[in-house]
Amino acid sequence: MNNREVADLFERIADMLEIKGEIIHRVLAYRNAAQAIREFPRDLRVTAAENALETIPGVGKIIAEKITEILDTGTLEFHERLAAEVPTGVVDILHVNGVGPKKARMFWQEAGLTTLAQLEQAAREGKLRSLPGMGAKSEQRILEGIESLRRRASDTRIPLGIALPTAERILKALRSGTQVDQFAVAGSIRRGRPTIGDVDLLITSAEPKPIMDAFVHMEEVARILGHGDSKSSVELLNGLQVDLRVVPAERWGTALCYFTGSQAHNIRIRHLALDRGLSLNEFAFTPTGGGNEILCSTEEAVYAQVGLPFIPPELREDRGEIEAAQKGTLPDLIEAGQIQSNLHMHTTWSDGTASIREMAEAARERGLRYIVITDHSRGAVIANGLSIERLQEQANEIRRVDAELNGSIRVFHGTEMEIKADGTPDFPDEVLETLDFVVASLHVSLRQPREQVTRRLIHALQNRHVDLIGHPTGQLIPDRDGADLDLEAVFTAAAASGTAMEINASPERLDLTAQNARRAQELGIPISINTDAHSIADLDNLRYGILTARRGWIESHSVINTWPVDRFVTWTRQRHE
Repeated sequence: MNNREVADLFERIADMLEIKGEIIHRVLAYRNAAQAIREFPRDLRVTAAENALETIPGVGKIIAEKITEILDTGTLEFHERLAAEVPTGVVDILHVNGVGPKKARMFWQEAGLTTLAQLEQAAREGKLRSLPGMGAKSEQRILEGIESLRRRASDTRIPLGIALPTAERILKALRSGTQVDQFAVAGSIRRGRPTIGDVDLLITSAEPKPIMDAFVHMEEVARILGHGDSKSSVELLNGLQVDLRVVPAERWGTALCYFTGSQAHNIRIRHLALDRGLSLNEFAFTPTGGGNEILCSTEEAVYAQVGLPFIPPELREDRGEIEAAQKGTLPDLIEAGQIQSNLHMHTTWSDGTASIREMAEAARERGLRYIVITDHSRGAVIANGLSIERLQEQANEIRRVDAELNGSIRVFHGTEMEIKADGTPDFPDEVLETLDFVVASLHVSLRQPREQVTRRLIHALQNRHVDLIGHPTGQLIPDRDGADLDLEAVFTAAAASGTAMEINASPERLDLTAQNARRAQELGIPISINTDAHSIADLDNLRYGILTARRGWIESHSVINTWPVDRFVTWTRQRHE
């Protein structure tokens, strides 16, 4: 099995354990391991051969032993035992909107329903309403949930680039017509995860009823999942579930912390509270020995109550942020305002929709000091890649636009060069040396064997004219996994050559992933955060790259886009020489 298959197996184990009613810590152990393995940049087989599995975040001795068993035998006895206890179809039932582990277990153990088809038939025949807590309306919600699951197909998670604008649009609408005081997008969106399950919105207001009424009657609501005084849930026409909660202002801090998550982070915070004689829920601290609630109107107050400084939401994944906060070593995370440049973008010369001057002026309006035009190289035929002759013609236009803008923003000439299937560069060195900046990217033959595709990328890193590796794995969210790269080998080569690695801010890419970017920073590899813009609107995707970088603990000193133009020019010239 490869890393992704092992991660999927652990995710399924977590589902089965949850259905069985196992303690949350055991469930989270497998969920956290699955996520860590899915993002782990090295081949598990190599790591296992080095007896280093326990160096993976979230992987302890027991999980490491199970990984070894999977790699050695192709199966896991523990999973086989669970599968014999919990029918496969019950796990599928768990993924229906409104069906949690308890309800899935009830359908299975009390009604003998072990597949989605059986559940649907029972609901249509009115056989669910006799079960505890069920009725005719519940049956209808089950049927609607099954239909919603079908619409969302096999992947129930939504890309961040869809979820975040949707959440912001809803909040804007609610703020314009009702009495909203404080407001925030919470959940995994606020933590900057590349895909999300549901949208969580939080508001404070003295008049929650008009807000709830406006929320459930929005035009884009397909159906109302719940409508209460302080909490309502809807499903949008695109299948996205949105949960809205209105809380008193004095409870804002605890509520925002709780509903931001992650679950694993929240559990750690609750344990720290217990160590201080306090219990903590989404609304307040309460002394365990009895007494008045301790209310927190800010998140800073929540963390102070357990002896910690404020922890940025993007770090709240229980991946060392608690320990860093206790030691006073939390990273000084990169901020959007520190970005001075965009080093990867396209124009009408290849597959973009705006001219060189239009892209430059739009970048200047967004506060940037310099950009690099990096249209596709000749091998990207489908993207109207530039021949050597057209590349030389483009150079003249870029120099002219740069001069006309008179220093208000600098415009440099580059290329996004194809790393061909055989590993050779798309342009010869004598062409590359005429450019200000070179991005090298994988677009084709991503399914090559691990050793071959890794060798291609390393070959590009060893070319002194290559300044940046663009979207290193080539992933597309949610449709395509990245190439099966040995990223540790790639990072070793990048550290040796001093070549930068990109966090591609396109919400369809977000590549490098946060965990891989964190590893690159640990090795001293320069990081570049770029939009890969193909239109003026794409320039605004920078925020997704910033979120991903912050999730990866990236600090400004690691990011070349924070450099003033003189430092950037000096760095590229020294590299090329």
